[in-house]
Amino acid sequence: MLFDLGSTLLFFDTTWESVADGYNRALVDGLHRAGIRVDPTAFPSEFQQRMDAYYTERQTEFIEYTTAFILRGLLEEHGYAKISDADIAGILRTLYAIPQAHWQPEADALPTLTLLHRQGYRLAVVSNASDDADVQALVDKAGIRPLLDAVVTSAGVGIRKPNPRIFQIALDQIGVLAAQAVMVGDTLGADILGAHNLGIPGIWIDRRADKAANRDHLETIQPDAVISDLASLPALLERWNRQRQS
Repeated sequence: MLFDLGSTLLFFDTTWESVADGYNRALVDGLHRAGIRVDPTAFPSEFQQRMDAYYTERQTEFIEYTTAFILRGLLEEHGYAKISDADIAGILRTLYAIPQAHWQPEADALPTLTLLHRQGYRLAVVSNASDDADVQALVDKAGIRPLLDAVVTSAGVGIRKPNPRIFQIALDQIGVLAAQAVMVGDTLGADILGAHNLGIPGIWIDRRADKAANRDHLETIQPDAVISDLASLPALLERWNRQRQS
């Protein structure tokens, strides 16, 4: 089974606006610790504008531009061309620690994953994200790592959902065929369409589904099932299994 992460297994317990100042300070602090002096107001603003531009571009190309790539390019433009990978990674750890504190596991995530794991399902996360280490940290923070057979991110493989290749990479890692798989996610255009592109049934979980992100796809992308919580998933899978056997 494949799962999206954000707004599926985890939820963000505040708004981006409430963490933006801390995020920007963390960026500047991380840069300063690496010996990089930047304007504490102008540089975070420029960085966010660059990230926003890439966010728009990647929605049409389905190729992932990592935060490390974007930050390094911006620093090079500011005259810092010899920043080590270790320094970049350290800066991003400082940066992502701010929003990570506000990502929480859904109350039914651990019980549901535990039950599915005990029933013999092989489980994987497939997440669109611009930083692989951030997702890995969130998985560990949520305490779900022992139940997962793979955690695949667009930053790690360079491909974003709905490109079917990222789903195939996850299936290969857990040793499951597309015909045997199911995808659960909150975004019709990424999770459900991407799964369908590989012949995988898609279950839309709608309790935290972003209305704006899904509005254009409500009439054109039809999930195979809709659930409002993860606790409903095992019973749905049991019904599907009985139908296949009948």
